[in-house]
Amino acid sequence: MASSSRVASFLLLLISLVVTTLFNIVSAGNFYQEFDVTWGDGRGKILNNGDLLTLSLDKASGSGFQSKNEYLFGKIGMQLKLVPGNSAGTVTAYYLSSKGSTWDEIDFEFLGNLSGDPYILHTNVFSQGKGNREQQFYIWFDPTADFHTYSILWNPQRIVFSVDGTPIREFKNAESIGVPFPKSQPMRIYSSLWNADDWATRGGLVKTDWTQAPFTSSYRNFKADACIWSSGSSSCSSASTSPSATSSNSAAGSWTSQELDSTSQERMSWVQKNYMIYNYCSDSKRFPQGLPPECSMS
Repeated sequence: MASSSRVASFLLLLISLVVTTLFNIVSAGNFYQEFDVTWGDGRGKILNNGDLLTLSLDKASGSGFQSKNEYLFGKIGMQLKLVPGNSAGTVTAYYLSSKGSTWDEIDFEFLGNLSGDPYILHTNVFSQGKGNREQQFYIWFDPTADFHTYSILWNPQRIVFSVDGTPIREFKNAESIGVPFPKSQPMRIYSSLWNADDWATRGGLVKTDWTQAPFTSSYRNFKADACIWSSGSSSCSSASTSPSATSSNSAAGSWTSQELDSTSQERMSWVQKNYMIYNYCSDSKRFPQGLPPECSMS
């Protein structure tokens, strides 16, 4: 009797370990399962059994990948380690985008720089094909020394850009004053590493040093707590916009109405005060007829 009890306990432990292992694989966001390398002739590589993805750029070509799934709202994050050393002229883009002439898009772009100079983090939001909503920041750490998490919260009320959990930008739904908001077009995740030395570094004054090639950006720990769009319908109920079990890394549905609490507002203000280097809402010369209407919202 004691022997059969021990066998039963062992089997339960074994089942528990197997379930835990499977759970970890699902929640880790395996790159083979979640993404396709779409261009670059072998310069984009999925490594370490799907746990790591690298993009490289040389004089002949850059490279890129996209998600297999489309999403309509969610909380999406990825860890990136950017091109080290003299990265001037290179751009690592990581963004959500739909298709068509009136596309929606939510952008992170990392503009390379000379060794020792800070990377510039460029953000933008497009709605119905209209962008021109740039905010730029110096990154307050070395983004090439280790992996850091860059995430997008996208729900019907707001879009929040965050770095290592610190919000740096909030774009609120301002449809009430006539500003379109991305809410009806499903988007894929895209990333690419490419040469943009005509504009990326000091307005194009500093060119890419091809003797430093190949340039490489690395990706890991993709997480999406999100509504997957497939065959014209969402994995979330339209009433609640609550996510299906695409990830277990946060409470189901918590992101759907998430907003910035006072602590998060303070952290975002700290970043914007100390590290923001461009804000379209402060550029009156660019908008002589008046700043865009969403700039009037607090």
